Amino acid sequence: MSWGTELWDQFDNLEKHTQWGIDVLEKFIKFVKERTEIELSYAKQLRNLSKKYQPKKNSKEEEEYRYTSTRAFLATLNEMNDYAGQHEVISENMTSLITGELTRYVQELKQERKSHFHDGRKAQQHIETCWKQLEASKRRFERDCKEADRAQQYFEKMDADINVTKADVEKARQQAQLRHQMAEDSKAEYSSTLQKFNSEQHDHYYTHIPNIFQKIQEMEERRIVRIGESMKTFAEVDRQVIPIIGKCLDEITKAAESIDHKNDSQLVIEAFKSGFEPPGDIDFEDFTQPMKRTVSESSLSNSRGDGKSELKFGGKSKGKLWPFIKKNKLMSLLTSPHQPPPPPPASASPSAVPNGPQSPKQQKEPLSHRFNEFMTSKPKIHCFRSLKRGLSLKLGAGPEDFSHLPPEQRRKKLQQKVDELNKDIQKEMDQRDALTKMKDVYIKNPQMGDAASVDHRLAELGQNIEKLRLEAQKFEGWLAEVEGRLPMRNEQARRQSGLYEAQNTSAVNSCAQDRESPDGSYTEEQSQETEMKVPATDFDDEFDDEEPLPTIGTCKALYTFEGQNEGTISVAEGEMLYVIEEDKGDGWTRIRRNEDEEGYVPTSYVEVYLDKNAKGLRVLGVKQAASSNSEEN
Repeated sequence: MSWGTELWDQFDNLEKHTQWGIDVLEKFIKFVKERTEIELSYAKQLRNLSKKYQPKKNSKEEEEYRYTSTRAFLATLNEMNDYAGQHEVISENMTSLITGELTRYVQELKQERKSHFHDGRKAQQHIETCWKQLEASKRRFERDCKEADRAQQYFEKMDADINVTKADVEKARQQAQLRHQMAEDSKAEYSSTLQKFNSEQHDHYYTHIPNIFQKIQEMEERRIVRIGESMKTFAEVDRQVIPIIGKCLDEITKAAESIDHKNDSQLVIEAFKSGFEPPGDIDFEDFTQPMKRTVSESSLSNSRGDGKSELKFGGKSKGKLWPFIKKNKLMSLLTSPHQPPPPPPASASPSAVPNGPQSPKQQKEPLSHRFNEFMTSKPKIHCFRSLKRGLSLKLGAGPEDFSHLPPEQRRKKLQQKVDELNKDIQKEMDQRDALTKMKDVYIKNPQMGDAASVDHRLAELGQNIEKLRLEAQKFEGWLAEVEGRLPMRNEQARRQSGLYEAQNTSAVNSCAQDRESPDGSYTEEQSQETEMKVPATDFDDEFDDEEPLPTIGTCKALYTFEGQNEGTISVAEGEMLYVIEEDKGDGWTRIRRNEDEEGYVPTSYVEVYLDKNAKGLRVLGVKQAASSNSEEN
């Protein structure tokens, strides 16, 4: 079965068929290319989906991922990221093994096809030229024969005519012989041309064309085999990633099986356990007899059994049932205490005091005044998200010893702080040891460096270690107090630590005294402050889908600010950021770093440049922030 013998007369159809085969190959290449684009788009969407639900750094979501269910969800997100990577591998392999290879092959195929059909056309042109030569020789032979016949007839006529001279007859006879000789020559030439054409025609149809068509057939068969191999590779590329995808799915299943509901329940206990004892029965108070009202010794107000007087609030005694009291959330917001922003640093290292002590607690205004102030200031707030974040900012700060927390939560926070300080101490000690070794090397080999160059850094590390140790001892003392290893501290014991006196002002002491009764128990006022954090989470559910605030200008950080409170954001000195909300008179400016990072910074820490349509350029310095804070006080 050969195209050269079976299709010897189908040159044009073969040319169309081979062109169609190349078109089919190019169509398959286009199909694979679109498939790779789909795989890349799918992988990108999967990665974006995984990134969207990843916990954001330094956010509340990170704390939620200590539960086994949320950790399993995080593992699922990570596996989906790997799953997306396998689709990227599919796209890359298809591009390199199929699209790239077939594109080069198509170019080579086009060149080969062009060469074969060029040879075929050349052979056809040659046989056509031979045919034309044969036809010309044949016509010349036919013409010479006719002329020789006419010359012979003219000679015979002249020879028969008695009136014609002998010279004319001889001339006619010579002309006839000449014509006959020309006819014989034409005959010989025609015969030779005919034999040559027959030989060329035989070679053309039995040698040249079959060979050319055989090469075209082999080319077409290679194309068919190549497209089949490419389709097989198309399937193999998918099959190669199936085991890895299976591992990803197995890891998701394993993560789901690792969920421990009992462990999660225990974590909830550890997260929210207050350490208080449930209130006991309340004694019957007989008002028919003139006797002093008493409260059961087992109640929360007398849980320590020291018989001290109850805390007065608003001129009336309050029972210590604050963990169970429910207040109106809006009223809690309106009566929330106000925390002013920290003053700008005066030292060379502004980060040393980014979150300074609180100002003395302000006297609460009547509830009606607060409500009127809230209603009148409403147009200044862009959305409830602004209210939520502002309140979270003002409520996020607490005493350094975490005395505003219930005992169990306070113990956990203190233990966490002690662990962090010990890690910092170990880090500083490692640096000191490394510098000490470096100094010894410099002493032994002075050509390597100056040993005195590290003395300043060693002195700094020593001071840092001593400071961290004093800090750790302070928190360990509070931790021991909470765990019952030490007696209850008093004001005199607090002042024994010089570092504590340097870092805590009378404002913190006054706040702590407001939160504790003389016997060290917690008052109802503290419950109000604790409940003030609840509306922030409520607002989260209702307004998280809100559009982000528009940018109204830019700002440059004058000092480094480490935002440790909820609602704040850390900035570095000299950093440029976007302003999305001006200072409303509380000393805080709301800024944005990118789509996912925004929060409040003290106005005195930044230099604000508002857009022209936002009241032009405004520079907010230290003096303006200080004046606004003094007006509030």
